[in-house]
Amino acid sequence: MATGNHSAVFEFILLGLTDSAEIQVVLFCVFLVIYLVSVMTNLGLIALIQISPQLHTPMYFFLSHLAFVDFCFTSNVTPNMLVNFWHEVKSIKFFACAVQVCCFITFVVCEVYVLSIMAYDRYVAICNPLLYVILMPRKLCVQMIAGMYIYGFAVGLGQTVVTFRLSFCGSNVVNHFYCDDVPLIALACSDTHVKELMLFIIAGLNTLCSLVVVVISYAFILAAILRIHSAEGRQKAFSTCASHLTSISIFYGTIIFMYLQPKSSHSLNTDKFASVFYVVVIPMLNPLIYSLRNQEVKNALHENVGNWYMIPLLHSQVFHTNRIFIH
Repeated sequence: MATGNHSAVFEFILLGLTDSAEIQVVLFCVFLVIYLVSVMTNLGLIALIQISPQLHTPMYFFLSHLAFVDFCFTSNVTPNMLVNFWHEVKSIKFFACAVQVCCFITFVVCEVYVLSIMAYDRYVAICNPLLYVILMPRKLCVQMIAGMYIYGFAVGLGQTVVTFRLSFCGSNVVNHFYCDDVPLIALACSDTHVKELMLFIIAGLNTLCSLVVVVISYAFILAAILRIHSAEGRQKAFSTCASHLTSISIFYGTIIFMYLQPKSSHSLNTDKFASVFYVVVIPMLNPLIYSLRNQEVKNALHENVGNWYMIPLLHSQVFHTNRIFIH
């Protein structure tokens, strides 16, 4: 990819979030805590779903992949950002920047589609509960998730190749805290109209297609819930969707704000600070939302924590019994 006029660019300089050393120390502490919480909650949720038989359903299968995508998404950016807080010159190698862009786009696309797959899953579960097992077999679930990853990687790789074939013959200073398409395009000294059009069309189509699936699914879900006569039944049906609706609102709202506004309205500084919420905060919020608002997850957590807590007690009792028997 490093051909033509930009072959002399071996690294990019990231401006980061702030030049103030005092603020950088505070941000390092805050983002480190958020990242650790994000890693523990996402990996913990994946482990909980794997070890809890009651969570071996399509809904939690998709939720485990949402947690995995969130973990990969934030881990692609946050560790490097934390290291850069301690460096005066925040540099990133040309190839490492390309890898970061590719991974970032891949996991954004994956998150968009795993949320839409989860919306379809809720539609089938609420609107066709008797056919749920037939309509959502494990083979189909695996195929949808595999297709999501393959498509996400194809989009990420294609967009990255186009971006890094641009000519970077001027400044190599990126006005961001990670390598992202928009600030990189701003550095290019070659014609970027094709790349900008591709970015807008692909981001728009992926967001629109997945959002259409979400909107249609929840339109049918809402109609089905309104047909339920008992208030308790309506509350139970809605509670299964509340967590997912919260995640969708936060994620799509941020995506639309960042990528689907006209070029004239773009402010790299505004996008940079919006990205903090998008890259760092959302991956932490999703597992917390699904854990705190989902009774089945809370029950599985209490059951497994109780079992882990009882193991040392059981060992202690066995040891005490053996001592009595020996004496």
